[in-house]
Amino acid sequence: MYPEELVLPMKAELTNNGFEDLTTAEQVNEALKKQGTTLVMVNSVCGCAAGAARPGVVHSLTGSKKPDQLVTVFAGFDTEAVAEARKHFAPFPPSSPSVALFKDGELVHMLERHHIEGNPAGAIAANLQAAYEEYC
Repeated sequence: MYPEELVLPMKAELTNNGFEDLTTAEQVNEALKKQGTTLVMVNSVCGCAAGAARPGVVHSLTGSKKPDQLVTVFAGFDTEAVAEARKHFAPFPPSSPSVALFKDGELVHMLERHHIEGNPAGAIAANLQAAYEEYC
């Protein structure tokens, strides 16, 4: 497990931009039961999370359409919450960072690490904004 002093600033990049930090399986299940759209980001300490995923996700929220609810779990830190979130990502394998969009509890869009790695934040934002246009 990563040390708290390393993880907290990375969590803050999202929570300071409207994301709710989920740390338990119960919180994940409650969030995904809600009607409407929910964006779930599996945050990570890796470079692609810092350089593309977190900035891209935050930038994606500047458009006219956006999810009703924003939540995040942190891989290697919030292990119970991450494991529960990943159950809802089936058939996609575990991946961090990753971003999932749910509509009325159903997974409708997924960005896995291989979609994030090597892409700029703007490409991540554009991908998510296209999903928001379709589902939000």
